[in-house]
Amino acid sequence: MNYINTLREGENITETYFCKDKVVAQSKAGKTYYSLKLQDKTGVIDAKIWDLSNAIEHFEAMDYIRISAQVTSFNNALQLNVKQVRKAEEGTFDVADYMPVSEFNIDDMYKELLELIDTVQDKYLNQLLKLFFVEDASFIKGFKKSSAAKSMHHSFIGGLLQHTLSVAKISDFLASQYPIMNRDLLVTAAICHDIGKVYELSEFPENDYTDAGNLMGHIVMGAMMIRDKAKKVPDIPIDLLNKLVHCILAHHGKLEFGSPEKPKIIEAMALSFADDTDAKLEAFKEAVEGDQSGETWLPYNKMFETFIRKTDG
Repeated sequence: MNYINTLREGENITETYFCKDKVVAQSKAGKTYYSLKLQDKTGVIDAKIWDLSNAIEHFEAMDYIRISAQVTSFNNALQLNVKQVRKAEEGTFDVADYMPVSEFNIDDMYKELLELIDTVQDKYLNQLLKLFFVEDASFIKGFKKSSAAKSMHHSFIGGLLQHTLSVAKISDFLASQYPIMNRDLLVTAAICHDIGKVYELSEFPENDYTDAGNLMGHIVMGAMMIRDKAKKVPDIPIDLLNKLVHCILAHHGKLEFGSPEKPKIIEAMALSFADDTDAKLEAFKEAVEGDQSGETWLPYNKMFETFIRKTDG
């Protein structure tokens, strides 16, 4: 299979891809064309269909399509110039080749997360965590499959679990360096900080914002979920619960980054740093590993507002 991350400029290919998005647009000359985003498990590539001839059979977004195309370059990024299209027939492709998935084993990561939950000594926080991650089968199923974002970072199956585990481990380390912090509170907040994403984002192949996600967002949704689940924890101290909810509400660090609150306790501040660290480093890693130019310097990156240089690993 011609995986997207192996394509090279100038190649002519015939391959099946998942059509993640299809936009009907018009050129400056008024000619109709299709702008597509095609996907396999290695990434996403832009594609254009400039000539809507008989060679272009009907298809829609979320279809698997068989294309003939030339690999070109536009603004230092590879693009496909599609000449022929037809819908791929069932049985001629393996869905596992098209959905991005974590490089780490999902069950192994979840086992590690459960082991970390067992280290939380506070009986109220431990019980709250287990209500989500041990007893709620529907939540667990969604949590394991969810991505952590639509596109910015960890946007793959298992991405939410991978990101959560990483943030929790970073938070655990920070707590070991700063004894002033309530370690159990910080680790619990880290494990729960993005639970709202289970319902904010739809499952693959869509991986897009749900109605609830658009209306409330994962931060508010997560806080609501914690409040609701805490009703099943007898005698949980209201002050402890308020601090946990505050950590969730403040974990993006700044109001302009979507947090309803700025961090006002040290655990919330630490969580915002841990979350940002993992998100930014994963995004940097994905940018470097996804680059196919072979160049040392990558094009200007909007997220980091600078050019990125590869270093020897």
